[in-house]
Amino acid sequence: MRAPTRSATTAPLADRLRPATLEDVVGQDHLLGPQGTITRMLDRGSLASLILWGPPGVGKTTIARLLADRAGLHFVQLSAVFAGVADLKRAFEEAAKRRAAGQGTLLLVDEVHRFNRAQQDAFLPVVETGTVTLVGATTENPSFALNSALLSRCQVLVLRRLDDAALERLLERAEAALGHALPVTAEARASLRAMADGDGRYLFNMVEQIAALPEGPPLDVPGLAELLARRAALYDKDREEHYNLISALHKSLRGSDADAALYWYARMLAGGEDPRYIARRLVRFAVEDVGLADPAALPQALAGWEAYERLGSPEGELAIAQSVIYLATAPKSNAAYVALGEARAAARETGSLMPPAHILNAPTTLMKRLGYGRGYEYDHAQEEAFSGQNYFPEGMARAQFYRPVERGFEREVTKRLAYWAKLREGRGR
Repeated sequence: MRAPTRSATTAPLADRLRPATLEDVVGQDHLLGPQGTITRMLDRGSLASLILWGPPGVGKTTIARLLADRAGLHFVQLSAVFAGVADLKRAFEEAAKRRAAGQGTLLLVDEVHRFNRAQQDAFLPVVETGTVTLVGATTENPSFALNSALLSRCQVLVLRRLDDAALERLLERAEAALGHALPVTAEARASLRAMADGDGRYLFNMVEQIAALPEGPPLDVPGLAELLARRAALYDKDREEHYNLISALHKSLRGSDADAALYWYARMLAGGEDPRYIARRLVRFAVEDVGLADPAALPQALAGWEAYERLGSPEGELAIAQSVIYLATAPKSNAAYVALGEARAAARETGSLMPPAHILNAPTTLMKRLGYGRGYEYDHAQEEAFSGQNYFPEGMARAQFYRPVERGFEREVTKRLAYWAKLREGRGR
């Protein structure tokens, strides 16, 4: 339900400056602008149940309240952190009564992803019948956090973190409400916006701390940092941001951008990620994306991991950083990765074909009589230490899975393979 209104002097600045209309919401023009998704819904008079997905402090709750006002719906708010089945049942029953009286209900559920599967399923009949227009607010990826049945009945709208221009507009509104400019230098003002990290509510909280200072010279960047504890980076090691950042690191490495890779590595460390997890992923990268283009990549990645285990934090983090730089600047090849995938596919398709008899060991007399090992040519005894015999199963055509690239050490491997192919052809094999 709507919280009791506090006096303008005691309410937090974020509450006092909460937008009064949808047009006052900043940073979400793709939803609320003239051609925005929500704007078009309202123009058609067909407001659907929605899942508002976005980071903290970007206006999810505010938008839900204003949607109810604009659509003429009774507004009800629940938090999945505190509400249970009884609260949901009561909200649905009251909504049904209002509907019978000709009044619709918009039900906002904060942190909707915290409801379990059974609780989420409880929404299905009331959403389908139109008893409530559900607006679920979540900071988690709905694909992972919500039931597919509920998702199929709602439209997912993504809210963006507030950019620098949007945060500056909020600062100007705060100054207008305070009646004076913030006592900060231009550089400190920019730093203040950066510290907000796209969160308007957090920005207003910091503004209140600055506004409470006694009169004095404007705060510079060091003074601002001393006054305000640096905000922890938005990062949850068990949730989507974890996968977003490791993906950014991996793709920066693949793109041979050492600086970007170091940045994402530092972001993960700042968020509290276990460096061992990063080290393990670097080992995977070394074999998946560098491979034999630089055979030293795997030992380098393993050495960085081992050095971290020996040194611990923070010294060991430099060893992993060295691995990041090495892998980013190494020549790239996924030829081994592709080759293994193709070989596995061929193994599935060919079933249980036996190896050719000539490459089978014959430890018993019976196996020798059956031809095991007959005709095998010992490669070290052959010219060029290469027999060119067939090692694929009988009945399976020779296949090429590994195709090295013309980069790094694999350029030399390409020459060797071409030479052996020529010898094999010359011997009619």
